[in-house]
Amino acid sequence: MTSTVKDMLATYPADLGDVDRDKLTRCIEECIACAQACTACADACLSEGMVGDLTKCIRTDMDCADICTTTASVLSRHTGYDANITRAMLQACATACKACGDECESHADMHEHCRICAEACRSCETACNELLQALG
Repeated sequence: MTSTVKDMLATYPADLGDVDRDKLTRCIEECIACAQACTACADACLSEGMVGDLTKCIRTDMDCADICTTTASVLSRHTGYDANITRAMLQACATACKACGDECESHADMHEHCRICAEACRSCETACNELLQALG
């Protein structure tokens, strides 16, 4: 099965070097999925009756969504590539995903949206760390 991310990477006219395309593809896709899950989770938290108790969750969701979106964008650009920026973005994204996953997990027994978001965060954190390792 192909994906838009994989198809776009295949159309890049210059050499991408030794980057693991499968790990790159997965990381971009996980970042996009996590950003969506975090945005939806923050919105769902705002609809909960106990919204005041979810302030930290909402803030962490929104931060994670923004960082994931930015990471996906940086990973999608290859012209003038700077490995140091890419590594910093991947580290920041993994850190944000861990924090958000931990926060959402603490509410997962009461809120299904938090459980789903925590899973998306864990998956994205893993993908970022795997790509980071592959980049060396």
